[in-house]
Amino acid sequence: MLLSSMNSDPATSTDARWLVGLLQAGDSYYPTGAYAHSFGLEGLVQAGMVKDRATLREFIFLSVLPALRQAELPLAAHAYAALEPGAPDWAKVGELCVLSHALKSAKEARSATENIGRQRGELTAALHGHPLAKEYLQRAAVGGWPFSSAISAALEGRVLGAPREAVLAGVMYSALGGLLAASMKIMRIGQNASQSLLTEALSKAPEVIAAAVNVPVEEIGWFNPWLDIAAARHETADGRMFIS
Repeated sequence: MLLSSMNSDPATSTDARWLVGLLQAGDSYYPTGAYAHSFGLEGLVQAGMVKDRATLREFIFLSVLPALRQAELPLAAHAYAALEPGAPDWAKVGELCVLSHALKSAKEARSATENIGRQRGELTAALHGHPLAKEYLQRAAVGGWPFSSAISAALEGRVLGAPREAVLAGVMYSALGGLLAASMKIMRIGQNASQSLLTEALSKAPEVIAAAVNVPVEEIGWFNPWLDIAAARHETADGRMFIS
């Protein structure tokens, strides 16, 4: 029997609990497995497309930020709305899970969001014991929904009682921070250069998030064949440091 929608109230948006919760979820210490992925960057480095700070910056601003604006952040925003406390729209949540999976054309990208999304959803239920997270996992199992890192982030945000923009900022930070952390392992780029790129990219957060929340479901998506081809080649590379 499916759990009832909401049997307890989440923390309010004015409570510091949601802030420390989002900080915890965005830390590399949080065991979602995201640290094991470069999200296509290693494949681009192997192909010689990203080779220094300048080309890494181009990749971030011409591909990563647009993908966040048009895909990951809108998915999280729509999932956040569908997971309204007291009246979650489970049909919409299921549709968004399927859409998120379908948007990843490379097998590695689908596996990455599936694994990270599953682990984050399970962590949310285990750490917070909230009925919304438990029901999500149960419905996903019954409906065969693929997991999504963006949707699990929205779920965790709702459980924590975090406001939408804070949840989206957390998604953006995790994506950029994880990518740049990976860059230091596979490129000649130091911590200062990596942090300067992160600071520059994060300065775009207000405008990227503002645009993302206005993307309708039917317009969600971002396609970069350059990245998808590199990700597909990475899957069969002779050697690799990251899963994706």
